[in-house]
Amino acid sequence: MKIDEKKVKSVITKSKLPDADYVINPYVGCQHGCIYCYADFMKRFTGHSGEKWGSFVDVKINAAETVKKFEGSNILIGSVTDPYQPLEKKYKITRKCLEKLLPFNPKIDILTKSDIILSDLDILKKFKNLRVGISIGILDDKFSKKLEPFAPSPKKRLEVLKKLKQEGINTYLFISPIFPRISDFKKLVDISKEYVDKILFENLNIRANNKKRIFEFLKQNKPGLVPFYEKIQKDNSYWDNFKSEILRYCERQDVDCEIYFNH
Repeated sequence: MKIDEKKVKSVITKSKLPDADYVINPYVGCQHGCIYCYADFMKRFTGHSGEKWGSFVDVKINAAETVKKFEGSNILIGSVTDPYQPLEKKYKITRKCLEKLLPFNPKIDILTKSDIILSDLDILKKFKNLRVGISIGILDDKFSKKLEPFAPSPKKRLEVLKKLKQEGINTYLFISPIFPRISDFKKLVDISKEYVDKILFENLNIRANNKKRIFEFLKQNKPGLVPFYEKIQKDNSYWDNFKSEILRYCERQDVDCEIYFNH
């Protein structure tokens, strides 16, 4: 793992995401090395072209120093990196940014796969308008280990959600990415619904930069699904039908949900 400390002009950048006016990404790259991650497009903008996603991380060492007065906007922490990847234990860049933001009390949304976030419960509980999302796409430990080799297990992530909820944090489960005919979204809903305020859903986003890795995984583990995945990559109607199935199930389970497909 190649680790570099870099200085940035500003860690807060404008966003085109539907629920965020701004984003904060304390790191470039991610130690979790998820093979489906489409954020590796960042390589070509950050001097990492040709490097393997998951083999490098740039630490924005002065990130917190760039946080100035900030009012009245929604901030997502962790749009193209995990703000609580293992390096956060050493550098605490995410925590330092939160400490600088606290006096301005913006609306904060944090998305992570990591139990390291529990070490920041003290400061998270000070924000008046904050929610934390934990991302899980597949419950099966065998597949999860192959898809997300260095991320905490799905079981551990569910435990994090439960702990956050017990501590009074507004929580959501981000079922992402959904691997058709592999992900069991109903089981995830059933397991988590008692300790989340909302469940969000995102489809598997197959792009030029992650397509090879995804299809290699399928060929090695679910070869019979390769033609099906090739079809749904070209035909979005599958996701339209799947969206209806999710909405029906969540309604029956009395679960508040939101769907981010084909964004």
